[in-house]
Amino acid sequence: MRRLSLWSVDGLPEIRPGDDLAGLIATGLGEPLHDRDVVVVAQKIVSKAEGRVVALSTVTPSERALKMAAESGKDARQLEVVLRETRTIVRWERGVLISETHHGFVCANAGVDRSNAGAADSVVLLPVDPDGSAARLREDLVRRTGCDVAVVVTDTFGRPWREGHVNVAIGMAGLPALLRYMGQYDPQGYELRVTEIAVADEIAAAAELVMGKLDRHPVAIVRGLEPPESTETAHDYVRPKEKDMFR
Repeated sequence: MRRLSLWSVDGLPEIRPGDDLAGLIATGLGEPLHDRDVVVVAQKIVSKAEGRVVALSTVTPSERALKMAAESGKDARQLEVVLRETRTIVRWERGVLISETHHGFVCANAGVDRSNAGAADSVVLLPVDPDGSAARLREDLVRRTGCDVAVVVTDTFGRPWREGHVNVAIGMAGLPALLRYMGQYDPQGYELRVTEIAVADEIAAAAELVMGKLDRHPVAIVRGLEPPESTETAHDYVRPKEKDMFR
């Protein structure tokens, strides 16, 4: 029998730029961590601690942002921030902007979000280097707790073929990105040829069930998976354009 446990870390304060995020998490733990626990952290608090919050009052929209705002009725200042975080516009249709970020992620509005910003009339941007953020957070947590944990930084993405949103891993440290079954055989002797399970994405999606969006539980612990040590990162999830059948 295999069993997983998931629970949220309660009582974290509103995160501000420069806050010691690892220290706050370590202090807020309801019980000690174990080796190979996975600490799941919402991108919003990572971005806030790293100062990735923009007050829209400081933004001057470009002509392109003003034109898009006129077409959609959206805030030109927020659109300007999105454009700055965008490497390529994948789709702009009916007021929906799908961007390829500078990280290579394809998502709505380049990950720029107004919800849970912690300040009025502000937006939160994705971390500059989410994998680097996860690695630093892991190093700090290992040092503070003495436990060899893994870290996953999550954000909420839509899905092109299904309704609804799910949490995915945008940064990770200390666990595999993909569980590869190619070359292995099922019980009937059929050789698997393409199956790769997105382990960190599945952890992120499961953790959202205890984190929520409005409950102020931006950190969760996953115990029982005990993932093997790995140097893979969330960048391994970025599909190369030559393999992308939909762009």
